[in-house]
Formats: sequence, C-alpha cells, structure tokens
Amino acid sequence: MTTEATMQHTTPLEHWLAALHASSDRLNTAVGNLSDEDLSRPSFADGWSIAQVLSHLGSAAEICTTLVERGLKGDTRGPQREDLLPVWDRWDALPGPAQRAAWQETDARHLHLLDGLTTDQRESLRVPYFSGLLGLAGYAGYRLSEQSLHAWDITVALTPASTIPAQEVELLWQRVDLVATRFRDAESLSRLGPRQFAVEVTDPQRMLLLDLDTELHIYPCEPAEPAGTVSGTAEAVLRLVYGRNRPQDGVTVTGAATLDDLRSLFPGY
Repeated sequence: MTTEATMQHTTPLEHWLAALHASSDRLNTAVGNLSDEDLSRPSFADGWSIAQVLSHLGSAAEICTTLVERGLKGDTRGPQREDLLPVWDRWDALPGPAQRAAWQETDARHLHLLDGLTTDQRESLRVPYFSGLLGLAGYAGYRLSEQSLHAWDITVALTPASTIPAQEVELLWQRVDLVATRFRDAESLSRLGPRQFAVEVTDPQRMLLLDLDTELHIYPCEPAEPAGTVSGTAEAVLRLVYGRNRPQDGVTVTGAATLDDLRSLFPGY
C-alpha cells in the first residue's frame, strides 16, 4: 500500500513540483482567453461553472500558501474552518473574470513559494495540511490531485476529448490507494463487500487488487480469486476512482459489480 514515505522514496520531489507547474501552465493556456460567457459555462464539477472551479483552485492556493508559510515558521496549527470561511466568501463574491485573474495571481504565488525553498527547507518542512503534518513530497501529491483533476473538470468542458496527461496520471497512481480509501461511499462499500476485484489497466499495463471489506484499498498485486474485473486505461480508471467517470471512457466492469456500482462507490470530491 502506498504511503507518503514511499512516495518520497520512489519519486523525487522535483517530479511532483514539475507536474504541478505543467498542470498549472496547461490550465492557464486553456482559460487565459476565454470570454465572460465561456467562463460561465458548466464545468464537469457538478454545479460549478468554469470560473467557479478556478475560484476553488485559487482559494485553495491562497490557503495552502498560508499553510506552507506557517510550516516554514515551525507553526504546526492546521487550517481552522473559522479562518477559511472568509477566504471562500471573498472568492465566491468575485465575478467570473476576476476569479480567473485572482487564480492566476494566487497560483503563481504559491508555486513561486515552493520553487524558492532551499534544500534544507525542502527536507525539513512539515506543512500543517488538512490531513495532518506532511513532508513536501506528500504535500505536493495532495496539491497535484487537486490541480490535475479540477483542471480536467475545466478542460473537458471545453474539449470533450480532454484527458489528464500521462506524466500526471503516473504520479497520481502512486497515491491512488490514499484517495480511494478516503473518498469512498460507506453504504456502497458495505453493499458490495467483502469482495476482491482484479483491476486491469493499460497505458501502461498493470494489474491491481481492489479490496472491498470493512475498508477499501487498492493494492499493486493480482487477486487470487477475483469476484470480477475492472478494465480500462490508466487515465480512465484513475478518473473513475476520483469520481469522474463518463460512459465514453471505455471502463468496463464484469462479475459481481457493475460500472454504476463503482460510480456509487467512488463519488469523488
């Protein structure tokens, strides 16, 4: 099972930071020249326009900049809801074009802060994140999950064939168990388990085990007696786990569950 420690060991921090930059640059290119009307179009995120997704990413970048700065001072206080509500209210009150401009500015400030960390700071920093104190690689993993998936929520609304780039998909698969474990529907898990499913993904080819029991985990091994099989590209199955499956994605489920079952199991965020 993937942990923050193994992520830091297997993938250099620079890869996570480079992916954050690439995702941000790609999204900036996609939205930079959108009209006010286009910014108000629905995104894939239910109930949010393109501008509102940018607002969500921007307010998160603002909050996370504060948390990184707090960590640099040795302050281990995590985010408090009473401090976050005014930030969200301020961003929500902005018109669409201003939400885009504010996201561009705040996202750039967050990335600049991470880029400017010294070697010692990169090694010693503990960010007081929502999930607890995180080393920089673990923190960057959370940020990439947020950035990549919400960027896709926007780009797929503009270009239906949009996918998450392979570099980001490969990194996010390293932490897919963490996401699957935390963002699963308890009622669906109770209904479908206890069972094990084989997960066959391509691009690149790999076999995994989806274990449904009192908890849910995805392990990098082959189940002995699977109750069914989940098949698809690495990018499409990743988005299924993140609650972003579409009928045209080509993910198939056989055996003791259906694709609709897994959509219910993985509601996303």
